[in-house]
Amino acid sequence: MRGDFVSAVWEADPGQYAPPRYRRGCRYHAFIPEPLLALPPLAPEVAGAISRAEDAIRQLNNVAEPGLKPLARLLLRTESIASSKVEGMQANTRSLAREEARSDLGYPIGAEAIEILANIDAMQLAVDDAAGAETLMLDHLLGAHRVLMEGAADNAAVAGVVRDKQNWIGGNDYNPCGAAFVPPPPERVETLLSDLIRFCNDELLPPLAQAALAHAQFETIHPFVDGNGRTGRALVQVILRRRGLAPEYVPPISVVLAADKGRYIEGLVAFREGAENEWLETFARASTRAAELAASYLVDVQRLQTSWRERLGEQGTRADSVAWQIIDLLPGHPIVSIPVLVEALGRTKAAVNRAIGALVGAHVLVPLRESKRNRQWEAVGLLDLVAELDSIPAR
Repeated sequence: MRGDFVSAVWEADPGQYAPPRYRRGCRYHAFIPEPLLALPPLAPEVAGAISRAEDAIRQLNNVAEPGLKPLARLLLRTESIASSKVEGMQANTRSLAREEARSDLGYPIGAEAIEILANIDAMQLAVDDAAGAETLMLDHLLGAHRVLMEGAADNAAVAGVVRDKQNWIGGNDYNPCGAAFVPPPPERVETLLSDLIRFCNDELLPPLAQAALAHAQFETIHPFVDGNGRTGRALVQVILRRRGLAPEYVPPISVVLAADKGRYIEGLVAFREGAENEWLETFARASTRAAELAASYLVDVQRLQTSWRERLGEQGTRADSVAWQIIDLLPGHPIVSIPVLVEALGRTKAAVNRAIGALVGAHVLVPLRESKRNRQWEAVGLLDLVAELDSIPAR
């Protein structure tokens, strides 16, 4: 066991709005993990699995070039959406893209879409801000959590705030007695987070091993009232970027974890029980598969872009036109509007309008509705590729 259990008493609350059996006092056991800096060395077979996964991530990033930058955004977006799916949010890829486009035009959108889009923003913030800092600080994680939770009305008050009360996983909603897992008491969280941050700034372990162990420890500490899983998976991407393993393209590891959530949870339990190598092997295999899927996905998107350019060329559109520039942007913006394109390209509304007409004529874009006001267009075939990546089967 990588830590110790401490016994505590949940005080009775006769006035609580709950079934009678949950108003009574009870005893529970909270888990306090050992510091990460006290971990034993990696087993040889696990070191090999980690090395293979890191090679796959490097190969994914070796295709990095300026023209592919929008694909990096789309991969990070896919990772963010999958991270939300691990928590039970099931927004359809296409419907979420359309909700995001509606939000860009100032229209109201659904509560679940707001929360998932906040997760995308939080992941982007974490990767851009924390990964570029000289030293990772707790404030970086608090900032990512704040962005994540501010969109959820029920949790806005605890956004970016380390918990000051006991939380738990499983069981019932009223007390931790009978829960599947009870994280450390609130008074122990600050010390554990300080150790975690020190570990994240260390470079003794391979980057992927560091990311896997930091994520498992973060999940064990469970430092927030809500949003722990999504913030903890953002931490993985921060470490991979900080260590230079994924400078451009983040492997969508959450896509693989979401496809086999049971194995993911078993791995985290194994970590707490002292089987760190079992968890590391699970994480390494998921990372390898994620990198390979992403590399294949990038090739598919490039092929799609090539077919779009060929269609434009067949109708006589010049390669230096605004329409061609829009094709470069589409992988990061599968649904576009005139205001979005005007801002992104720095071109006039008239020039963008003409380019959209050419793209519609070449069957690169299709209008989402017939109304001429606040129109939006979807890139033909792109969201189908995203949906395929986002819905891989477990294996």
